[in-house]
Amino acid sequence: MTHQEHLLPLLVVEDDAAIRELLEEELQDAGYTTLGVSSAEEGIALLSHTTVSLVITDVRLPGMTGIQLLQQLRQAGSQLGIIVITAFGTIDQAVEALKLGADDFLTKPLDLDAIRDAVFRVLERQRLAITHDTDVSHFHGIVGKSHVMQGLFHDASRLAKSDAPILILGESGTGKELLARAIHQESPRHDQPFVPVNCASIPADLMESEFFGHVKGAFTGANEARRGLFHSAQGGSLFLDEIGEMPINLQAKLLRALQEKTVRPVGGEREEPVDVRIIAATHRNLEKEIEQENFRSDLFYRLETFSLRIPPLRERGTDIEHLVFALIDKHAEAQGKQIEQIEPEALNSLLNYPYPGNVRELENAIMRAVTLSEDGSLSHKDLPERLREQATLEAGTTLVPTQKSEVLAGTQLPAPAPIRWPSLEEVEKRYINKVLEATGGNKRRTAEVLGIARRTLYRRLEDSEE
Repeated sequence: MTHQEHLLPLLVVEDDAAIRELLEEELQDAGYTTLGVSSAEEGIALLSHTTVSLVITDVRLPGMTGIQLLQQLRQAGSQLGIIVITAFGTIDQAVEALKLGADDFLTKPLDLDAIRDAVFRVLERQRLAITHDTDVSHFHGIVGKSHVMQGLFHDASRLAKSDAPILILGESGTGKELLARAIHQESPRHDQPFVPVNCASIPADLMESEFFGHVKGAFTGANEARRGLFHSAQGGSLFLDEIGEMPINLQAKLLRALQEKTVRPVGGEREEPVDVRIIAATHRNLEKEIEQENFRSDLFYRLETFSLRIPPLRERGTDIEHLVFALIDKHAEAQGKQIEQIEPEALNSLLNYPYPGNVRELENAIMRAVTLSEDGSLSHKDLPERLREQATLEAGTTLVPTQKSEVLAGTQLPAPAPIRWPSLEEVEKRYINKVLEATGGNKRRTAEVLGIARRTLYRRLEDSEE
């Protein structure tokens, strides 16, 4: 997989079943995944819980027209590629559609080469827009287009230019070390060492020696002098992860090193100058730790002058979608795989799981899914069980559209029915019927979306009728 649009399906909105099938077959032959519906209303329902890369819609539809569908999507802020199909001789409709935000138009009778060309043009424009936007959606490898992450990147970039200590706050798994590395890379010290250390992983009785070094004979077993982490980071940055776990007696020595820019090795008699920029991080509430006398207030105020908070994944809005595709790219490349498509059910589970373990948990889930994927397709069964179970539980008695969809942000949805926990068999039946409906009854396409053989689909449909 090279770009997000290669994974996401194209949505065809066409009430004429023959034309819809023709469009879908042509696009599938060109290597795309498709979903088909017969009305704009069905299209909106599908888009509320399924992510697609492009919509192809006829102008003349029963009920809501293709133009009205276009208007509703654009008014909701959707950046989807949209191609409209107009009847021969109705150029005014095509012009109106373009003015309202359509990316391209096709005229009937449809020319198969023109269909492929139009889809390629629109997806290529999207790809170029993403490429152009890369510099603002990434900060030294950290993905984030949401306002909160853009603000974080801006602040981190400014603070990187100074030598002042920085305190990074955030829940476990949010990427505190990644941000610390990014700050180092952005700083004038970028060509000097970046030395990370997890304060929770060093035994308390060895911590002073690890940080400041020791002279020969300083304690039993000190058979030779050893330089500490401050010396290893000379000229660069020392990253103190989980600083809240540092013993309080060592905190005083760290504060002195910050203030005096010198360290004294264990057993030594002289202070040694060091030139190190300190970046610290914690998931703890250090102010509460101060109240409980577990953390020094003077060290906290020294570090907290410049602090950065990384938001948990649940507060990052649509960043999760960009992260999903960036991480699929990363792990597919690392494993030498090509992921050409992702099942809609798998994508919905990835986008809607709450991720208490934040980005680390998301990355682990995707690494597993890519490892288990077959035939270039990432399917629902490849995901960790907890993600699959969460999707089943959140389905309730209806396959309720996800509230995270940016396609129809702000659209009022009907209130869900009172929850009755269904059996797995009931959920499976509903999901199969939902996909059948979305594909216009196309069983071959339904089997592809579900990631099962057509024979298996027929058997499950027969079982549901008994």
